[in-house]
Amino acid sequence: MNTAATKNYSNLVFDLGAVLIDWNPRYLYNKIFATAAETDFFLSNICTSAWNEEQDAGRSLQDATELLITQHPQFEAEIRAFYGRWKEMLGGQIEETVEVLRELKECNQFKLYALTNWSNETFPLALVTYPFLQWFDGIVVSGREKIRKPDAAFYNLLLDRYDLDPSSTLFIDDNERNIRGAAACGIDGIHFTSAMQLKSELAERAVYLSAVHS
Repeated sequence: MNTAATKNYSNLVFDLGAVLIDWNPRYLYNKIFATAAETDFFLSNICTSAWNEEQDAGRSLQDATELLITQHPQFEAEIRAFYGRWKEMLGGQIEETVEVLRELKECNQFKLYALTNWSNETFPLALVTYPFLQWFDGIVVSGREKIRKPDAAFYNLLLDRYDLDPSSTLFIDDNERNIRGAAACGIDGIHFTSAMQLKSELAERAVYLSAVHS
């Protein structure tokens, strides 16, 4: 038997982007650029994931924007659009996973938390856009704390703030790097790929889910 299945989990921790919330800068830049190749070039070489992660770690949007404009002045308008039109990068909630979250909330057997790499300046918009964020017992936002996954200090901050036992905590994230970071702090993880896969892995771990048992 999988040793994880013998554990009794009382705390479930969710990542947000690509697990519960559909966020993708391509939604915006596919409108700005004429071809997918131009979008790919811009997001791979100008407004990169590494650049964006610094905002997740607390760098201000203004500083980030001005830095890139200094480096790539020919793309000034496109760079300013990243945060000037940031709302256009938000898709809807990922319905199937939100339904899993709803079932976990309604069964009233677990404490639910979110641990997210997200700019503190843009996160307030998510709070008013996605009502299900109110279901969590606590949310830890990297941009607010100025530290992000997969830094061990970020996971430990969650554990300490809410007095969680890592051995009874299960972490769900679409990024395998972040799952490894949690494991280094003694937290079991599920590398999320789809709501169906999540249901299956929760069932394997004996986590109650009405959709599985109905």
